[in-house]
Amino acid sequence: MFNEQENNAPISAGGVHDVTIEGIAREGDGIARIQGFVIFVPGTKVGDNVTITIEKVMRKFAIAALTEKS
Repeated sequence: MFNEQENNAPISAGGVHDVTIEGIAREGDGIARIQGFVIFVPGTKVGDNVTITIEKVMRKFAIAALTEKS
């Protein structure tokens, strides 16, 4: 796994979180936030309550895999 995390990211690669999808990115991925930090979650839509696993943390955003939809 890649991890280009800076100290201000409130998450880390491999972390599992329960989030609500708040928006949709231009490319169609769902957008969730943890403490304001943007996380892109493919395969989701606005309003989904999901469990995600963080795959990659960048400076300003992260990419996560959908673990479970509720």
